[in-house]
Amino acid sequence: MNKVDRRSALGIGLAAASAAMIKPAAAQTTGYKDTTRWPGVVVREYEGETPSLIPGFKTVSMRDFIMQPGSKTMGPPMMNAMICHITEGELRVEQDEKTFTAKKNFVWTCNKDTKEQSHNDGNVVAIMRVTDLKA
Repeated sequence: MNKVDRRSALGIGLAAASAAMIKPAAAQTTGYKDTTRWPGVVVREYEGETPSLIPGFKTVSMRDFIMQPGSKTMGPPMMNAMICHITEGELRVEQDEKTFTAKKNFVWTCNKDTKEQSHNDGNVVAIMRVTDLKA
């Protein structure tokens, strides 16, 4: 039998620890549906609604607006109250009669029937996460 020195034992121990930490990748279901709403704008709607604890709202759901550089939304009135959050990039937002710049991690709200149009004037993809508050 071969003699095991400290250096060999350390190498074997590290190899065993590394092997123990590697787990096979588990497949995840998609859980969302992508729809192209306007040129350069994909809306990713996540499955399911969750009951709301906020008075006046029965459920909440989530979707992302993935906007390519140079794209814009068409400014339809909001179908319900919502919370909007920029997770990546930057958007120029025209809400009712005011304009503001929404940079990464900026959060704002919209009420039902608010008119809003978003423009990606930058050179990177912008993502706006929307939490819909449904009555």
